[in-house]
Parts: sequence; structure tokens; C-alpha cells
Amino acid sequence: MASMKPSVDCAETPLLAPLGGSTVVGVPPTGYTDKYAGLTPHEIAVLSGQVEIPNVKTTFFSAYRFATKRDILLVSFAALLAIIEGSIKAIMPIMFGLFAQNFVNYIESRDFYDIYGGYENFVRYNATFHNVTSIETTDFQSKLYYESPYYSSTFNYTFVPEYISPYEFQRQANFDAIYFIYFAIVEFITSYVSTFIFNDRGEVLAARIRKNYLASIMKQNMAYFDNIGTGEITTRISSDTLMIQDGISEKLGYLIAFCSTFVCSFIVGFSLSPRLAGLLSSIAVLIVASFYFASSRMTTLYKQASNGASSGSVIDEILSSIRNVQAFGIQERLAAKYDYTLGHSQKYAQRAGFYAGAITGIAWLGLYLDDAMVFWQGAKFLARGEISLFAVVTILPSMVLGLLAITSIAPHVRAVAAATSAINKIYTTIDRESAIDSSSKSGRTLSTIEGNIELKNIKFIYPSRPDVIVMQDFNLQIKAGACVALVGASGSGKSTIVGLIERFYNPVCGQVLLDGVDIKDMNVKWLRQHVGLVSQEPILFAGTIFENVAFGLVGTSHECASEIEKRELVEEACRQANAMIFIDSLPKGLDTHVGERGFLLSGGQKQRLAIARAIVANPKILLLDEATSALDTNSEGIVQDALDRASKSRTTIVIAHRLSTVTDADMIVVMKRGTILEKGTHEELIARRGEYYELVQTQNLQRHANDETETLLDNALEIDSAEDLLDEKVVVLDAQDREGWSEEDKVLDSDEEALLLSRTNTAKSISSFLVPNVEGYQERKYSVIELVKFLYELSLPERNINIAAFVCAVIMAAGYPYNSIIYSDGVDALGELPDVDRMNQRLLKDIIIYLIMGAIELIFPIMTVGLFTYAGQRLVRRIRMHTLRQISRQDISFFDRTENTAGALTFAISRDSGAIEGLSGVTLGQIVSSLIMIFGGLGVGLVVALKLAAVSSPCVPLLLGAGCYKFYLLAKHQENVTEAYSKSSSYASEAAASIKTVVALTREDDIVATYASTLDTIYRSGRRQNSYTAAIYGVAQALVYLTQCLMFWYGSNLVRTDGYSVFMFFVAVIAVVNGSQYGSIVFTYAVDMAKAYDAAGNIKRLYDRKPAIDSWSDDGIVPHNVQGNVEFKNVHFRYPTRPNVPVLRGLNLSIKNGQYVALVGASGCGKSTTVGLIERFYDPLSGQVLLDGQDVSSLNINAYRSHIALVQQEPTLYSGTVRENVKYGSLDTEVSDQQMIEVCKQANIHDFIMSLPDGYDTMCGTKGSLFSGGQKQRIAIARALIRDPKILLLDEATSALDNESEKIVQAALDIAAKGRTTIAIAHRLSTIQKADVIFVLENGRVLERGTHQELLANKNKYYELVKLQELENNEH
Repeated sequence: MASMKPSVDCAETPLLAPLGGSTVVGVPPTGYTDKYAGLTPHEIAVLSGQVEIPNVKTTFFSAYRFATKRDILLVSFAALLAIIEGSIKAIMPIMFGLFAQNFVNYIESRDFYDIYGGYENFVRYNATFHNVTSIETTDFQSKLYYESPYYSSTFNYTFVPEYISPYEFQRQANFDAIYFIYFAIVEFITSYVSTFIFNDRGEVLAARIRKNYLASIMKQNMAYFDNIGTGEITTRISSDTLMIQDGISEKLGYLIAFCSTFVCSFIVGFSLSPRLAGLLSSIAVLIVASFYFASSRMTTLYKQASNGASSGSVIDEILSSIRNVQAFGIQERLAAKYDYTLGHSQKYAQRAGFYAGAITGIAWLGLYLDDAMVFWQGAKFLARGEISLFAVVTILPSMVLGLLAITSIAPHVRAVAAATSAINKIYTTIDRESAIDSSSKSGRTLSTIEGNIELKNIKFIYPSRPDVIVMQDFNLQIKAGACVALVGASGSGKSTIVGLIERFYNPVCGQVLLDGVDIKDMNVKWLRQHVGLVSQEPILFAGTIFENVAFGLVGTSHECASEIEKRELVEEACRQANAMIFIDSLPKGLDTHVGERGFLLSGGQKQRLAIARAIVANPKILLLDEATSALDTNSEGIVQDALDRASKSRTTIVIAHRLSTVTDADMIVVMKRGTILEKGTHEELIARRGEYYELVQTQNLQRHANDETETLLDNALEIDSAEDLLDEKVVVLDAQDREGWSEEDKVLDSDEEALLLSRTNTAKSISSFLVPNVEGYQERKYSVIELVKFLYELSLPERNINIAAFVCAVIMAAGYPYNSIIYSDGVDALGELPDVDRMNQRLLKDIIIYLIMGAIELIFPIMTVGLFTYAGQRLVRRIRMHTLRQISRQDISFFDRTENTAGALTFAISRDSGAIEGLSGVTLGQIVSSLIMIFGGLGVGLVVALKLAAVSSPCVPLLLGAGCYKFYLLAKHQENVTEAYSKSSSYASEAAASIKTVVALTREDDIVATYASTLDTIYRSGRRQNSYTAAIYGVAQALVYLTQCLMFWYGSNLVRTDGYSVFMFFVAVIAVVNGSQYGSIVFTYAVDMAKAYDAAGNIKRLYDRKPAIDSWSDDGIVPHNVQGNVEFKNVHFRYPTRPNVPVLRGLNLSIKNGQYVALVGASGCGKSTTVGLIERFYDPLSGQVLLDGQDVSSLNINAYRSHIALVQQEPTLYSGTVRENVKYGSLDTEVSDQQMIEVCKQANIHDFIMSLPDGYDTMCGTKGSLFSGGQKQRIAIARALIRDPKILLLDEATSALDNESEKIVQAALDIAAKGRTTIAIAHRLSTIQKADVIFVLENGRVLERGTHQELLANKNKYYELVKLQELENNEH
């Protein structure tokens, strides 16, 4: 096992200990006590209706809500078969009693007549012997006794046993043994069919629950997602639905069968002797009452433990922002937050384990009390002639079997209890009525839409922040066909207007009217189908470019159009959005895959596809929320021109920070804090010299003549389009497609040894030579022994606890083989009659032993299961923690792989740790006990009855073999479905994370249908495997009866030929056969073992994976006195997941310490890649990245990154307070609030934070969902500044800011840049005019460099970019 970085053992830390360096997670600030204070009842109702999740009452049978009549019929039939299966087991004691009666009668007859040398001698002797003078009436062994007057002169043989010939005895034994064969056949059929149906329908019904849960998620209003994270949704749809499936599949069948055995066993007992059975039932009532109490407490505790599933949101936050996490080195701090939530689950689950053990212990106590009761009262009834030996011997094993069934159901009850708890959590969402239900068919639809929009007397409050009023008495009219621009500071309410028109939220007062009709009265889905939306952060879905753009046709008349017609519409939309330039450059064109959330494309490419998707259906209303914010200058002008043309003949609302994009708008609305300051055209507002004029001056914009703009746009169309061929995020292309690439796309080298890049005739670059030599990570398979060793090493901290639990398990399980000796001795003692005193003397000893064993078997199961659960929960908690830490330890290339999405990894953590948990506690205790019963019973049998045990012992390996083969089949099946379920969960997670885009495109039904199709594929692929495993289980069950058939047949032969006693026979039968039968219960956990085997392999593979760039490594030089000189020397780079797409092709640049350097260029030119290499997210294929003359690959990664701070284009915040989020940037976890406030002032966010009721204790929501994009960006900038870095990396750091904030933040950044090296990526060139050096990148190389003035004088690429942004030349 790979060594793990030393850290505080989470399992050893206090469960509820406060986290160092952060406030208590999940405890709301004091100010939230009365969050609706000051609001009217109507306003409270509107807000609470959007966020509150009412409690729903559910039962286990709620799992069958979505079952059809056919499903109910099949499940009922399976339940009937399970009842029959269980009842057959209850019949076995009758057969046992018959054999016992026959054996006792025969042995008594055999022993009696052997005194006379046989039955014939006895008859002959009594016919001739009459001279009897004295008699010893108590000498039962004296032959004179039988001729005494005690019997009567007529030879009334009252106490003379009936003669049973060996032939007659063997014939009867053979006849009875045949019934076992019949039972085996019936057992095979019932167990096979019922198990298959339960598994089959469990899969189907769980899939329907998953589908309905996702459908419910898709229809929820946006406020619901403000309070629930994507990770929690992923956990519910993966982990919780698996619990439900587990509880309604084969384990339910086992539970029904065991309950049937329990009930039928009591029926058998009462039918033979109501009095004796009644006495035993009194014990059973006590046991059942105790069982009910313990199981209720266990269910409650497991339900409380499952509340820790919200930790899935923490995982998703970490993994979906892994670049930010690694850049700031906050893996351990965020992991500690995750561990904190796990502590609650561990605490309750550990308590539940002791109650689960109590269930088993109480059942064992009842078993031994029953034994004692039978040998006490049953012997009295037998002596008085009120009951036969057959009844006594049948009732006891029957009642014991019933109690053993209760003992065996504990793990299955746990599965059903866990399913019941999960059902409640799932159905809480399914049954929630959304305040804005997009699935509803109700609501008006208009025959025609003109596009008149009016916001009338709007008062708006975000439901998740009810103490902050966003809008008050807001009024705005937008005429049909008009283009209206909304401008203003971040948080002024611009995006809120978009959310209101899309009906993401409801206003607390006022109306939003479309053509005079309140949109509340309209059908939600119909409304959204006529509105096109392009968000600030473009979202694409896993699939092809064509599929993503065609999603814009959902709900329109073109949705069902032919493929050819759809392609024509998609191509035209992409052409209008300037996307066809890079699409045509791709070998697969529109059929190119974009990756999860479009991660294989650059920001500009994603934005252009999002625009194409919005306009492909030609909507009447177009909403553009910073639609060009992610585009470079070159693309922005062209796309803006396309948007200007697309906005004609439709109502367009544009939110913009770049005022150059809205000067042609019919009306510009200037907003501030939810109110309108002024409105009018660009010229009108400029003439007023008001707020808008100040914003314009801030951006230093000057309106150019239309002809000049058009000329520039025409020139832009001719700019080298090779940018997109070189995009650092182009999709992985297969080898066939790449063969046709032109020479232009390849860089040549001269010699492999020299690693030079000068052009030669080889038609290859040095990077393309190096890529095939980079060894990829190969996943390996592990043997069972390796995985057992691995889990043992993982559980070493709990070694003493596990040893104690194992010892307790041995003592607990050893009771059953020992019971075979005591029980057989008791049955043999009953044969002492008519010597009642001798019988009672022998039975008294057995009764005392049973009472002692009952006390032992009460205590030790509680200790066994409780300790195993205690240790198991500690192990599972540590596995979850270390798994998260191991994942977050991996280098960025690990997360670039398509299978390692945030949703898939979140699901994997939940699934694998849950599988290990399923094998711990009561299940592990049962497995250990079962194995000891099997082999302990075999040992006892061999000692007492060697021949009988030796003949029957080969059947035990058959039982074990059947179970092992079932485990093998399940392990293979588990391996196959794991990947499929991971992909389906990733798909659902992606949809939930992109919920605004999904509902805006009205893709809800499409998402659910695709997900359901995936589940159906999983079901169909696994159905045959389910049949095989069910058949193996049926064979294993039938083997038990066939083994009993062999033992009773061969045992009768030994009694007949070898003089076996009743004691010897019963010891062998009970110890070997019944022990194996009870021990074979271990194979009902084959599913758990298979899941645990697969999970252990996954975890070990992850633990063994050591990344090339290891944040846990202490290797490398620790840099001191860092100056901040950065240099790229002949750097070649290709992304590991795209090895045949060159990104950097011999990049050379030098940055001096203290310089403010800007990187500009078209999308895909390598700017973000350069930042990634500086952060050492990747290592170059060739060349060097130097810090102060030292290769960064030789430096200690953590020490190196401690001198760097990163502000990304898409800001990332984490659930928790503002204070926590800002302090995450500091290397010192105890950084003072004064430092925090200072950097927040520099980032222009302090005043806004202080305006909130809870100030710096305000919760940010999942992924910062409670703040606008600009607010999140400023907090992210503050987080970077508090680090006081030597190198500051700004990847579009001000892209989300309004003009007012940008000016202040830019000034703060200018000040912050002094004394440190600052590297800024910018599309908005106005932000980098004062840079010391500007590098213009193209085709992965530096095209030109210099200051702003120098580059303008060159009139090259930079000059064209500046002209396109219409910057005022005389300003520079």
C-alpha cells in the first residue's frame, strides 16, 4: 500500500471537536433566528414556499409506489415462494423428530433383544422358562424380570419394546430420507425463483425511484438549489437509492423466508403440544418484544447517521474546483470540514451497532432458554405420559429453529431499516411541490407572442437570504422588438430581472407581464420555450457539439424534425455565432464531443456554442447575461455583430459590463441597488452626463463611426483562424482523424537526440515524439488475498478492537457446536425412562449449562456486533477521509480524464465506503460466526462420530463452493455495473449542477428520459447475471437437504451395523448438518462481500496511485528569498488527455520580478495553459519553467505554490461563511480579522459585506450560490491578496465586475502588484494598459511583446485587438 501523508487520524479525533481555523460548520449565525422578521404574512408565504421542504411520512412499502400491477403480482409471488421456502425449513424438525423416534425405538429394541441373543431367542426362552422363585423388580436388565408377576401371567409386555428388525428399520429410514430429496427440489425452485424475482424487481423499482427523484429535482424551483448542493443530490441518487434497492431485493426475500420459518416453527410446535409450545412461546414473546425495541432504536439511529449524506456537497465542492483547491493548498482544511460532517454519522452508526448486536444476543438467549425449558417441563410431560418423545424432540428444534431465524434476520432488518430511512429522504424531494413547477401542464399559453415585457411594482427578495431586499417598487417597460441593456454595479439587480423573466424565482410583490399577461398565470415550460438565454458562465452538456446546439430546439416545432433539417438549423446558428470557424477545423466537426460541462473547449468556444444554442430556435425573447464576457476581442466583435443581427425582430435584454457592446441598444437602463437611476439611448444618457456618462468615462470608450467598425469587423474575419486548431482544450481526437491534419498543424524537429525544434523533413514535433513515451497509468487487478491484506493494514488502528470482537465472535459461535453435545445428551437422557430419577439427574446438569450459555450468548453477540460496528465505522470514516485526500492529492491530469468527473468521484467515495460499511458490524460478526459454526461443528462431529462426520464432511466444501462461486459471479457483476452506475450518476450530477441551463432549455424531460434509458441498459445487461446468482443460491440451499438425506441414510446404516448410539448420531447431525445449514447463511451476504471486494480494489488502486506532481511529497528544494523572476525556456506542451493536440510550441518568455505582465491573444492560444504551468498543474513535455533561475519541477511543490496566488475566470467559493472563504487564501490558519478586512477593502467588497445583517459571518451557500458573479469574484480576489504572494496570477480576474467596481479593483490590483510579479490574462484590454510587458500569444508562441504604446506603434495583432475594443487611442 502506498504510504499516506501523515495527518491527524480522524478516527482518533473527537467527533464534534471544533475545526481549527474555521467557524463551526452548519451552525447558523445568531442573526438567522428570525429570518423573516419585518415581512408580511404574504411575503413570508411566497419566500417560504420556494425554500421549505416539508416532512413526509413514509413507510417501507412506499418503495413500491411506482410499481405496476405486474410488479406487485411478481413481488407477491416471490414473497409467496419465500414463505414456502421458509416453511420447508420449519417442516424439517418433524422429519428430525420422526428419525429420532425411530432411532430411539430401534436402539431400545436392539439393545433389549441383544440380551437374549436376538428376538427369536427371546421368544424361545419365554416359552420354556417357568421355574422363577425370586425376582428383583428393579433389575430391568435381568431376564428374570420379564417373566415376573410384575408383567402378568399372560405375558402382557407393557414395558417390553416392540421388536423392530434391522431390515424394517433400514426400510423406514430409507423411506423417510427420500423426503429430503423432495424438499431439496422444492427448496431449489422456491429459493431460485424468489431470489431472482426480488433482485430483478428490486433493480426495476430502484431505477424508477431514481428516475422519479431526478424528475422531481428537475422540476424544483431555483431557490431549492440555493440550499442544497449538487453533491447531496449525487449522494441521494447513488448511495440512498442503492440502499433502497438493497432493502427491496434478495435481502427482503431472506427476511420473509426467515419470518416464515419463525411463524411456521411455532405452528408446528403448537400442533404437537399446545401446552409445551405455550411455555416456549412465553419466552418468544419476551424475545420479540426486546427485538422490536432494539430494532426500532437501531432504525432511528441509522436514520440519524444517514443525515451525514450532506457531506457529499462538500466533496463535490472540493472536486469541482480542484484547481483552486490545489493552487491554495487547502485540501486538508476542506477535508477537515468533510470529516466534521462524518463525525455525526459515525457516532449514531456506532450506537446502532450495539442495538443490532442486542437483537442477535436476545435471540440466542431465547434459544438456550427454550432448550432449558424443554428439558425441564418437557421431560415432566414425557414422564407423565402427556407427550411423546417424538413431540418433545420435534418441538424443541422447531422452536429453536424459529428463534435462530430471528437471529439470522438482524442484518436483513438493518438493510430494510436503512432502505426505510433512505426512502424518507428520497421521497421528501419527490413529494415536494415546487413553487414554480416546470412539469405542470396548467397555465395559459398565448397563440402569438409580440414580446412586450413589463415589470410592475416588483419587490424581490432571494428566498435563501430573506433579510436582504434586492428590489423595491421596481418598474420597467420593454416594448416588443426592442433591445434593452441593463448596466450597473454588481448586485444592482440586473441578473435578478433575467431570473424573474425566466421565472426562476417569484417576486414577493408585483407582477412580471408578457404581452399584458402575468407570467405567473402562464405555463412555465411554454414560457421558457419562447425565451432564449445565454448566461454569464456558459454551460454545455456531455455530448457532441451538434447535440448541445440542438438542445435549443427542445419544445419547439423543430424538436421532431429530421436529422438533416436539424443540422441545417444548427449549422446556421453556429455560423451566426461565429462558431463554425473552429468547428470546421475539427475532423469530426459538429460530431465532436465536448466533455463533461464542455471542459474540452475553451471559454470562448463554449460561449459561442451557448449563443448558437440560444438563437437556433429563433426565440421571441432573447436574454443575454454577459453573453460575450468569455470571448477574446477578436471573437467578441464578430459575435457581437451576430447578436446585433439576431436581436432584430425580437425582444432582447442585454446585461453588460462592457458598455461598448450596448451602445446600439434601443434603451439603456442604469441600475443601482435594485432601483433605476436613469434610462435612455446611449446618446441621450451621454448628453445627460449622469451615472451612465461616468461609467462610460470609466471604460474610456469613444463611439466610432459605423463604417470604421464595419471595416474592422471585416478585417477581423480574415484574422488567422488557426487559433481554434491550437486550442488548449480541444477534444481528444482519435488517431484516424488526426492523420489528415495538415503540415501547418505539426511542428518539425531535426533530431531526436538533440531535442531541437528546428524544421526538418520528419513532419513531427518534439512533443509528438515525447508523448508516446509517456507511460500511462495502468489499472491493475488485485487478488482476494491482496485486498484482505490491504483492508487489514487499513484497519490496524482498530486492531485491538477487532481482536476483541473476534474473540467475542469465537465464544459466541462456539456455543452452537457445544450445544450439539448438550442437546444430544439431553435427548439421550430422555431415553432413560422409565427411570425418572436418573433422567432428571442427567437433565439437571444440561439445564444449568443452558442457563449459563444463555447468559454468555446474550452478552457476547452484543460485544461482537457492537465492537465490529465501532471499529468498522472508524474504518469507514477514515477510508472516506483518506479517499477524498487521495483524490484531491492527484495531479490535474487525473481530473481531465472523462471518467473522473466531480459527480463520478463523489459517487465513488459514497459507493465504495458504503460497500465497506455494509461488510462491517453485524454482517462481519455474522460471517465470522457462521464460519466458526461450520468448521467448529465439523470438528465436534469428527471427534464424537468419526465415520458419520467423515462421510458427510465432503458436503461442506460443496456448500462453501457454491457460496464462493456465487461470490465470484456477484463480484464480476458488481465490477460491470459499477462503471455504468458511475456514469449515470455523473450524468445526473451534471444535470443538477447545470439546473438553470437545463430548465431554461426545457430539457427536463429529455434529461430524465436519457437517464432512464441508461438505467434500463444497466438493468438489461445484469438480468442474466441475476439469474445465475439466484440459481447458485438455490443449489446451495438444496445441498443442505441433500446433505441431511445422506446423513440420515448413512447414519441409519451405522446405527444398524456399527452400534451407533442416539447420542453419537445426534451430535454428528446437529454439529455438522445443522451447523452447516446455519453457517451457510454466510452466503446470503455474498452480495455484500462482492461489493466490498470491488470497493476495496477501487480504493487500493487509488491509494497505490502516486501522482507525478505530488502535493504530499516532501521532496524538492524549498525556495528561499523568492524574488519572482519567471521564465519559459523553449516550452512544448500537450495536455495528457489530448496528446496529439499541440498547445505550446516552443514558448519563450521572460518575466522580471516586480513586473506587471499581461498575456493576450485569441481563445486557445495557450494563455491559460501558461498559467497552469506556472502553478505547476502540469509539467511541460520539453523545455523548462524557471523561478529565479531554478526549474520549478525541482522545487518542493507546496513550498513553491505558497508564493503564488491565483484568481480564476470563474470564481469559486465554498459553503461556509465569508470569513472562512477569505481566510482560505492565507497560509496561516490563525490569520487576524484585521488582515482579512484590509484585503477585502482592497478588493472593494468590505462595504458590501458589512451591509449584510451578519457581515463576515454571512453564509455563502453551496459554491457561493448566494452571491452574484461580481461579488464572488471580489471575494476571490480578497482571498488571493490575503496570501501576500510573490507571484499573483489573474486569469480574467475582473471579467465579472461592473465598470465602477472594476476601476476600483483594478486600482487595488495595481497597488497589490507592486513588490510582486503579476501575470494577468485579459480579453478586456483596458485592464492591462499599464502593464510593464504585454505578451501577445498565437499558435502557442509569443507573436509580439512590449508595452501598450510599443505594441500599438507596431500596428500588428495587438493593434487590431485594441481597435476592435474601440479604446480611445489618445488615452494611451
